[in-house]
Amino acid sequence: MAQVKALIITGYGTNCEHECAYAVKKSGAEHADIVHFSDIISRKTIMTDYNYLIFPGGFLDGDDLGAAQAAALRWKHALTIDQTPVLTQLKAFFENNGIILGICNGFQLLVKLGLLPAIGGEYFERQVSLSYNDSAKYEDRWVHLQANKNSPCVFTKNIETLYVPVRHGEGKIIPKDEATLKALQDNNLIALQYIDPITKQITQEYPANPNGSPLGIAGLTDPTGRILGLMPHPEAFNHITNHPSWTRGTDDILGTALLRGGVEFIHAL
Repeated sequence: MAQVKALIITGYGTNCEHECAYAVKKSGAEHADIVHFSDIISRKTIMTDYNYLIFPGGFLDGDDLGAAQAAALRWKHALTIDQTPVLTQLKAFFENNGIILGICNGFQLLVKLGLLPAIGGEYFERQVSLSYNDSAKYEDRWVHLQANKNSPCVFTKNIETLYVPVRHGEGKIIPKDEATLKALQDNNLIALQYIDPITKQITQEYPANPNGSPLGIAGLTDPTGRILGLMPHPEAFNHITNHPSWTRGTDDILGTALLRGGVEFIHAL
């Protein structure tokens, strides 16, 4: 059984790294290190020493230029101390069967890097983006999600529904064109969708869908299923007392079930 070595990237405004480290350890990871991006540059930390990479939420660079846009440019153009592109390390990590989870701002970073959705296996090509919520305001509430049972996503295996918080101002999926949106459906790259809590149907209606994403998209995966990005925060529901109705009892599973899906995938290698 392979041990899970999780690497949580922080710096430049990220503020959910400790929640993520706690949640992935609680989900069964043997190791979880929080590392500043500058340690990747200096090569104090080598990404290929790990197998579970997490890009947490936060306000990367204050969301200047758009959510995670400045961070995406940093990742694309940064060189390590030995003048090797940082992306070379990231590509090697993924090629070594590593898995990647991007949450909120981390999801925004993954789509702007072009790691998601990678339709047709075209990685590092931007095919979708994320823009302002239809409500034109920051949304902070709990939402109901449905996992796509036909998705290849390793994180959502054995999950039917989740109830987790969102906290974002730019969470609406913007596909490059209608063909891209159709390809997301046809290839089951939509891993998670917002659902109405009463009808249990996928919805674009506010507030069950907090941002207006088409097809109720809350999370995307890549063709391998080893990358997942989502706007909601599963790491923020790591104990029953986090639940808004915990004193009245709940049947909702912890958000850490999603992180555990990644842990179980690595353990099975």
